[in-house]
Amino acid sequence: MTGADGDVADGEVAAQPNGQPTGPAGEQPQERPAARAPAPETAAETPRDRARLAFASFLMLFVELALIRWVTANNVYVTKATNFVLLASFLGIGIGFLNARTKRDYLRWTPVALLLLVSFVLAFPVILQTLNGPHPFQGLHGTPALPQPVSLGVVFLLVTGVMAGLGQGTARMFVRFRPLRAYRLDILGSLAGIAAFTGLSFLNQPPGTWGVIACAGLLVLLAPRIRWWQILAVASVATLLLIESFLPAQEWSPYNKLVYNQTHGATGALYVSANNIPYQAARSLALMHKQKAFYFYPYRHVTKASLGNVLIIGSGTGNDAAVALSEGARHVDTVEIDPLLVRLGNMHPNHPYSNPRLTAHIDDGRAFLQDTSQHYNLILFALPDSLTALAGQSGIRLESYLLTLQSLQAVRAHLAPGGTFAMYNYYAPFLESRYASTIEDAFGRTPCTEVGPPLGGRRLAVLTVHPAAPVPNCTSFFHGRTIAAATDDHPFPYLPGNDIPKQYLWMIAAIFAASLLLVRIGGGSFSRMRNYVDLAFMGAAFLLLETKNIVQFALFFGSTWFVNSLVFGAVLLTVWLAIETASRVKLPPPIVLYIALLASLVLTWVVPQESLLGLPSVLRFLAAGSLAFAPIYLANLIFSQRFKDVATSTDAFAANLLGAIVGGALEYLALITGYRFLLIVTGILYAMAFIVGRSRLSVGRKAAA
Repeated sequence: MTGADGDVADGEVAAQPNGQPTGPAGEQPQERPAARAPAPETAAETPRDRARLAFASFLMLFVELALIRWVTANNVYVTKATNFVLLASFLGIGIGFLNARTKRDYLRWTPVALLLLVSFVLAFPVILQTLNGPHPFQGLHGTPALPQPVSLGVVFLLVTGVMAGLGQGTARMFVRFRPLRAYRLDILGSLAGIAAFTGLSFLNQPPGTWGVIACAGLLVLLAPRIRWWQILAVASVATLLLIESFLPAQEWSPYNKLVYNQTHGATGALYVSANNIPYQAARSLALMHKQKAFYFYPYRHVTKASLGNVLIIGSGTGNDAAVALSEGARHVDTVEIDPLLVRLGNMHPNHPYSNPRLTAHIDDGRAFLQDTSQHYNLILFALPDSLTALAGQSGIRLESYLLTLQSLQAVRAHLAPGGTFAMYNYYAPFLESRYASTIEDAFGRTPCTEVGPPLGGRRLAVLTVHPAAPVPNCTSFFHGRTIAAATDDHPFPYLPGNDIPKQYLWMIAAIFAASLLLVRIGGGSFSRMRNYVDLAFMGAAFLLLETKNIVQFALFFGSTWFVNSLVFGAVLLTVWLAIETASRVKLPPPIVLYIALLASLVLTWVVPQESLLGLPSVLRFLAAGSLAFAPIYLANLIFSQRFKDVATSTDAFAANLLGAIVGGALEYLALITGYRFLLIVTGILYAMAFIVGRSRLSVGRKAAA
């Protein structure tokens, strides 16, 4: 990536006997090399070396993705700390690249760091046990969970340590190549890492499989100098993850670690937790009538004769579907994003998913609404509350685009004449007001509000609206305060206001402080990167650009793991195409490329995303892809052109990665401004990269004169 995965094009850098690159005409480049003489970066490039670099990059990205998934599944604190593991990974890789030629050997100790991380996360998990009381979080066997700063701090340090070793292992191979050739191999290895993890997700593979691949790969990277204690450490890691993977009544979907427990008797139910959070309970119809009567509330306002076609979004393990079928629905379409939840739904006491009147769709709810041509007599948003972030790359939860004003407008468009919409959940007070206000804006009607018992500061509420007329048989219409709706540009319904919560600010400050300290201690002097400040700006800008594209494609095509993987892969493929272009074509001057990049950002800003949502799927993909990947391509042409002439590729790459940490922190601005504004921040960062780069060249020319 332009910042998070770098290398450079072939054939642009010639090397003098001392290993110092020269410019196009044999001139010295306009940057001073590091104080210590770097090792030659153009040693013989053997097929074995190329394979080892590509493999090291594959392993580095594979482990990063695995840690993001696995740590989040076992520690609820990390679920709420957006980008936490990702930023620790960038920091570690950056430190590793700064130590490409030093005597420090982080790679040697990576098996121990990985064992410490796995042991700590398994020994001190964070489990949301209850929404009531002052101590909702627990550890193993009901013990109190570690304080959040301690838990997050240890995880951050250990993830950084693991990735520093893998980064150093990659960097040691990186310096054997011309920069752009190294970048190409790095990207190809990263593409393989994305493909491998996507394949494992498709197969619902648990952490044991990830761990075996990562541990075997680590031994390959350590070869031929493998010590007995390294073998013992990786064997212990693989064993711990395999044991976790084969725990009874536990399965891993592409989104969640699902733990289930089925009880029997008069109050028997199937209880499911996701990523250590109590999630769902599948109950019989008789038990729901007694304990969870709210499932039946929407049917007070419709007649059985009207229930020709019902849509349930967020059908989970099947309670809502069982109720709809029992109330006389002649056909039910269910939409659930997690395929394993539907499979667990086969254990539901009433077996709704086996009913011939039901069609189950594994899809994102918003994407289904955008792509279906069906109209429904009743549409239900059934307890959508995933508590899951998008692959560590953004702060939105999977159902956030389902709960925006534009989503409810799409719902209205899919209601048949006389149709009804209802949504229900346990809402914080401000959320109930927000969703009721959103319904008023989307439907032009005040919703019927039926409330149930409180739960941990939340209150059960069923909001029902009938666009054609007031809701029949309603005894209580909403009369609370009006709160602005969440929108597709600001899809954060769970934030009371447009601001950054204080805990996020403290976390960002702590990450910055830790990063500065760890880079100074583990990476050496910051002065080694002083010639690459422009690359740091590029790293920050690129991460924001990547984030914007990920969340935009989640809106256009769904927040599914498959769409996410395709976007990551497409980003890396675009980077690779830019590298190949830079390797084979004489590029125009940087100012021309920067102007083209800023023009593409302006075009992306000008074209409203809602205009793309109305397009057919194929046209939507082509239009969205063009707008999204043109800036990425141009940004990587700029990066490749700059990177090919660096004196020390690993220091330059480290600066780029550490800049990406700043970009990860700036992503939180979206909580205030919305995602569209990130395009302006991205443009400013690239403008700063251009200014700093021009200043560097000017200083270099004066020094040469």
